[in-house]
Amino acid sequence: MSTKLIIGLDGQGSGDRALDYAKNLASLIGDCELLVAYVIEWSPYSFQTAEENAVRHKRREQEISTAHERIIDPAVKALTDAGLKASGIVRHGDVADALNGICEEYGGQQIIVCRSSEGGFAKRFFGSSTANLVMSATVPVTVIA
Repeated sequence: MSTKLIIGLDGQGSGDRALDYAKNLASLIGDCELLVAYVIEWSPYSFQTAEENAVRHKRREQEISTAHERIIDPAVKALTDAGLKASGIVRHGDVADALNGICEEYGGQQIIVCRSSEGGFAKRFFGSSTANLVMSATVPVTVIA
């Protein structure tokens, strides 16, 4: 049975550290698949007109396409060029909930993320999305400094 690792990227340079760690871990494990995930923060709770909802849906589809093009596809290419099995996914929603959901949906055994370095001490240590993920995930979470 192949081990599946979920790599949560944030669209920043810190994601490269998470990719490097996952690449190294996958080479140590051997039979391993990597699923690179990017979550666009998105609240489903909004009261809008039908026209606003149509525009919102179009914007959502554009965001998914842009995230694949700028974040996911280059990361997957780097991993596959290194000889690893990798694929990518983009979702909308709460980052912690979405990453945990992706992990459950795809049978991941571990989630790998990189800590945020924006804002106060607590956010510099983890970042609010990372802290929420660590507290709520159903699998081990590795946080790369």
